[in-house]
Amino acid sequence: MTRRSFLPAVAGSTLAASAGNVAAQTASKGRLKQGVCRGVFGKGMTMPQMCELAARLGFKGFDLIGPQEWPALKAAGLIPTMVPSASTIRDGINRKENHARIDKGVRESIDAAAAAGAPNVILLSGERKGLPDDQGIDNCVLFFNGIKKYAEDKGVTLCLELLNSKVNHPDYQCDHTRWGVEVCKRVNSPRVKLLFDIYHMQIMEGDIIRTIRENIQWIGHFHTAGNPGRHQLDDTSELNYRPVAQAIVETGYTGFLSHEYSPTRDAATCLAEAFKMCDV
Repeated sequence: MTRRSFLPAVAGSTLAASAGNVAAQTASKGRLKQGVCRGVFGKGMTMPQMCELAARLGFKGFDLIGPQEWPALKAAGLIPTMVPSASTIRDGINRKENHARIDKGVRESIDAAAAAGAPNVILLSGERKGLPDDQGIDNCVLFFNGIKKYAEDKGVTLCLELLNSKVNHPDYQCDHTRWGVEVCKRVNSPRVKLLFDIYHMQIMEGDIIRTIRENIQWIGHFHTAGNPGRHQLDDTSELNYRPVAQAIVETGYTGFLSHEYSPTRDAATCLAEAFKMCDV
């Protein structure tokens, strides 16, 4: 898709007003690879249009979309950076009765990721539903120990996501960094790490920069959003993402940081601002 065909294609969407400015985005510093999730584009765009815009802004990857949409990524020069799997927020790897079903699905996701050059597959702990935290850790470790060699052999990292249980996902078990880190330490594989969602951990813990610095060896991927509200990374948020991004770069981290928020202003403008803020 050329610039001439791209601009009319978005003319009827919320991106029309800023598409011309977006095309003029300056070259990035390239020290922190950035990706996107579908929600940052608001409504009214096709997947090819999302990918075209993301590529124009300097993004390198697209999180949480399945193989059926990967051709659009490839056409825009993007890669799938976090592949979905069979675990869910409610029913995850913290319960043994889910292990067989999830194991099969995760192996399929690993195969697809390896074939596409995708670095990561997402895993979710599931809700507590009365399960003690120590038992939840035991069960997650059991699951990872059964599949880690497969991930290692394929060169794909399994990322257990940290989510908040205070606002968005009540009863989710992997809701503190120390819980997720304990799982990773006990599994002890270079291919089992955390998806550190900065928005979620701001709600649960705060002290984001120190926590990242102290636990970077266990972190395989980052997500962003403003808090409160899970919106764009602007002055409506209590989080200042520039020093956070700078701290991540200073650790020597080489993975991706992907934006996962819902814009309340023009989507293209918000996305350009998010990229620039984290381009340190």
